[in-house]
Amino acid sequence: QLLNYPDLPARILYTWADIYTQPLKSGDPYGQLRPTFAVWLLAADLLPAATGYAHRYRFRDDQGRGFIDHGAIVLFELNRFAAAEVHTEEDRWLKFFTEGERLDPERLPDWMQTTEMRRAMSTLQAFSEKERAYDAYRARQHAIHIQASIQQRQLELEAAYAAQGAELEAERQAKEAERQAKEAALQAQQTERQAKEAALAEIARLKTILQTERPPADSR
Repeated sequence: QLLNYPDLPARILYTWADIYTQPLKSGDPYGQLRPTFAVWLLAADLLPAATGYAHRYRFRDDQGRGFIDHGAIVLFELNRFAAAEVHTEEDRWLKFFTEGERLDPERLPDWMQTTEMRRAMSTLQAFSEKERAYDAYRARQHAIHIQASIQQRQLELEAAYAAQGAELEAERQAKEAERQAKEAALQAQQTERQAKEAALAEIARLKTILQTERPPADSR
């Protein structure tokens, strides 16, 4: 499945697992773990091939049977949400998340005229510095993880290039050794040929000497 942000699913799962395991202290039984629901509001599309704006993920096998009912991860791609009118509470909340910052607290539209929405608007206005600091901390941690991923990939690429360079160097050395072996064989053949030629020349020289020094035969 193609993703616009390949590292984001791992971050989402890591955050869910962090929240899920926080209540469990050392020595506590696993039965104390409680269902955890992580809701992510994505300003940009994550799943380009998917349809709709809401995506819910649970622990299921290939046949769709549940493994453990301990929560879910829910993604809302806000870029794909467009509702002129509010028909459900989900529509109401998503419309608030997409338009809340542009609303006038003194002139809230009709779809904001509920107790929950007025509280949400009040919370949005009174967003504490502590929460902002925590969000900034999480953003810094995310940046560190992203940098670590980039460095890891860079190291992997460097290792791949080094391995490729070593392979090319080994191939070059093998070819050089083969060339030197061929040159040595040719040199040995030339030396053998020269030795044969020298031996034949020496034999011819000795024959000439013998013929020159042989006494003439007696004539009767």
